[in-house]
Amino acid sequence: MALAEAILALTLAASDAPSGAAPRPLDRVSVWIGGFEPSSDTTISAGARSNGYDLSGQLNLERDLGLDRRQPVSHARVDFLVGKRQGLSLEYFGFDRANRARLARDIEYQGRIYAAEAELSGELDYDFSSVAWRWWFGDEATVWGLGLGVAHYRVSTLFDGRAIVEGVEVDGRVSSRDGAYAPLLALGWRHSLDDRLRLYAEVSGVAKGGGPLQGHIADVSLGLEWFAFRRLGLALEYGGTQIRLEREHPGADGNGDARLDLKLRGPSLFLRLR
Repeated sequence: MALAEAILALTLAASDAPSGAAPRPLDRVSVWIGGFEPSSDTTISAGARSNGYDLSGQLNLERDLGLDRRQPVSHARVDFLVGKRQGLSLEYFGFDRANRARLARDIEYQGRIYAAEAELSGELDYDFSSVAWRWWFGDEATVWGLGLGVAHYRVSTLFDGRAIVEGVEVDGRVSSRDGAYAPLLALGWRHSLDDRLRLYAEVSGVAKGGGPLQGHIADVSLGLEWFAFRRLGLALEYGGTQIRLEREHPGADGNGDARLDLKLRGPSLFLRLR
């Protein structure tokens, strides 16, 4: 409701303002600097196979480690037009999260129930950057875009803890740091209501199979730009990102694998320069 009221207020303010310039949905140079404040849901699944044993487990960072579901994510983008309807787009966003918690639960293994207590600290660091060439099609006020490029994503995790299972104490520390390049496809829409107010939508996806870190990343957003001054304004956006990455790690004693499922949904606010 608050987001809808803010969009309505910006729309009314812009519609009442005098406008002398022709609507244009694209700028020669566009700079976006801001933050994404999403509601997150992060699950890490891991498994190990060694000497005939097959173990698996799952950890939800918000539920099990008590991480705050609301935590800002830095986000920046720069767009350049080369010619009238083509250009380059550079983007980055990333975040890191950490916490320590005490767990108490039962573990079932090979038909037997084990009573377990643990103290566990966890850290997750995620970075995403991309570069894409974009083509824009349409009339003066409305354009549709297609973008092709490459993205780089990096995931670092660290889990350190001490567990007691039926009186037996076990210490453990597991860390990983992996990154990969993958092709990027982006679809965009821009509509200029006047020289101060614009609407936009964006859908993009990254997919990669094979290699030590594989999976897909999907992103969708809908927003509004309002320029209080000729070259300075704000962009209010609502969007969601779904990240699912899988990592396989062969070792001398056996194989292990891990999977990251991360969902982010919420509003973003950008300072806009043009």
